[in-house]
Amino acid sequence: MSWSELRKGRISQAQGEYFITFNSYNKRPYFNNFDLACLFCQYISVHETKYQCTWLTWVLMPDHFHGLLRLNVNDPGLSQVVGALRGASSFIITKKLNGDNKLWQPSFYDRALRIEDDRKNIARYIIANPLRKKLVNHIGDYPFWNSIYL
Repeated sequence: MSWSELRKGRISQAQGEYFITFNSYNKRPYFNNFDLACLFCQYISVHETKYQCTWLTWVLMPDHFHGLLRLNVNDPGLSQVVGALRGASSFIITKKLNGDNKLWQPSFYDRALRIEDDRKNIARYIIANPLRKKLVNHIGDYPFWNSIYL
């Protein structure tokens, strides 16, 4: 799906909640590297503080990221908040990679959550990614996730 198709109909609402997915460039498994994965995960809390948003649930996979994001009342908008996480993490991580690579695909997927959507089920779906991909047998064995629901 093209970048413009992904943006079609995108609406950003203050205090809105969104299911977000973005992929590494060409689906390269950069985050099989433990140190690079740790760098990205550390930046999530920096990002929350800077943008006063909340990553309610997230998982970093070797080649992509899934998250459930709640925006702040005064945030600059969904594209800017997600773009800031992608941009800053890309800057830090590509420095570690000697600046030779692009880190993220140029677009991201989002789905606005409705009031009736079950956040716990969505969180379970997100967190179960390492199990479905058979990276671990028990989610507690996978280090790169967090959730306020679980």
